[in-house]
Amino acid sequence: MLTIRRATDRGHATHGWLDSFHTFSFADYNDPKHMGFRALRVINEDRVQPGQGFGTHGHRDMEIVSYVIEGAIEHSDSMGTGSVIRPGDVQRMSAGTGVRHSEFNASKTELVHFLQIWILPERGGIAPSYEQKTFADAEKRDRLRLVASPDAAEGSVTLHANARIFATLLGAGAKVEHTVAAGRHAWIQVVKGAIRVGDALLHAGDGASTSDAGVLALVGVESAEALVFDLA
Repeated sequence: MLTIRRATDRGHATHGWLDSFHTFSFADYNDPKHMGFRALRVINEDRVQPGQGFGTHGHRDMEIVSYVIEGAIEHSDSMGTGSVIRPGDVQRMSAGTGVRHSEFNASKTELVHFLQIWILPERGGIAPSYEQKTFADAEKRDRLRLVASPDAAEGSVTLHANARIFATLLGAGAKVEHTVAAGRHAWIQVVKGAIRVGDALLHAGDGASTSDAGVLALVGVESAEALVFDLA
């Protein structure tokens, strides 16, 4: 059975420079029925205006993944990392014992549109770390490409959590399948376009979860992009 989380039901915050939709409770948006799913704690869909960004702030004991949809983000942190994150890149920052960072849209004309994802680590107090890798569209076209995992499998970024993240780009009519093992759980997040999962039609911003073992088939209704989270 799928449980649907519609894009239109998400929390919403506007700050002028930032327009953000919250799949789960975050900041001033508090919904006891939507505090996360398993270790998946945050999926924020953020749009940052040109020349704006998140000033330096701190985190502890959280796996933070950034997935850029449009534009580019300039990242800087207290570990000395400086990078630019673009579509196709997956950024993983382990906050661990504590890290401070900023994320900035340096463009004077282009919006940055990205997903901010937080996953609870298996244990606290690890050393902070940073990793970023690029996954070409061809690797995701009509297939599920592993982009984050606990063991860096298939060249994915390393999560300090019992979770795997897959990305896919689906053409209309294309199908990919993910097997949910017994005792595991899955969350699907539609990034762009529309897909069908069983009888459910999901559009951009929609999410769906299941704790049932079996095969999940994702079918592109139109050109689409989606993430699949496999969680303990």
